[in-house]
Amino acid sequence: MAIALSLLLETTALPAMAQSTDGSVLPFPPVPSASTAGPTLQESTMIRREEPNYIPIENPPNILIILLDDVGFGQADTFGGEIHTPTLSRLWDEGIAYNTFHTTSICSPTRAALLTGRNHHRAQTGSITERALDWDGYLGVIPKTSATVAEVLREYGYKTSAFGKWHNTPANETTAMGPFDRWPTGYGFDY
Repeated sequence: MAIALSLLLETTALPAMAQSTDGSVLPFPPVPSASTAGPTLQESTMIRREEPNYIPIENPPNILIILLDDVGFGQADTFGGEIHTPTLSRLWDEGIAYNTFHTTSICSPTRAALLTGRNHHRAQTGSITERALDWDGYLGVIPKTSATVAEVLREYGYKTSAFGKWHNTPANETTAMGPFDRWPTGYGFDY
C-alpha cells in the first residue's frame, strides 16, 4: 500500500465566516450590494459593501487528506477489507470523513482534482504530466485560475504540507534548477 499524497494541515487560529443559525448559508455567500441605481446619478445611492465578518474559532480542527495509490477502497479493514489499518480506522472513527471523491484511473488527474476541487479536465490535467498535450484539459499543469486546497486554507491561517508522490509537476521542471512554481510550495503548500 503506497501513500500517494497526504496533506497535514494545522493552525492556531482559524477564522470562519459567520453563518446563519439554520445552516442555510455556505461559508462563502456572496456579499449583496446595498447600493441602488436610480434613473439618474443624483437619484442613485452608492453604499460600499462590507466585507464578511470573520470570527476566530477557539479550537480549529486539524485536517488530514490521504490519497492512496493503487489501493481498492474495500482493501483496508476500515472499510471492510482484510488489510489491518488501525491508525486509519482510528482517524476515520474520531474525525469527519468523506469517501465519495471521484478518482480517475491515473494519478496526476486524480491529484489535480483533489487539490482543486474541480473536474480533472477543468484543472487542465486530463492525463499524467508526462503525456501532456497542448489541448484544452490536457496541458498537464494546474492553471493559476484553479485555487488549490492549500491556497484556500492558507487564507484561514492554516500551515500546510504535502508528502509523498506528487506527480503534478512537469518532468522538465523537477530538477534542482526549477522552476519551482509548479512544485507543492508553488501551489500554496508551506512545506
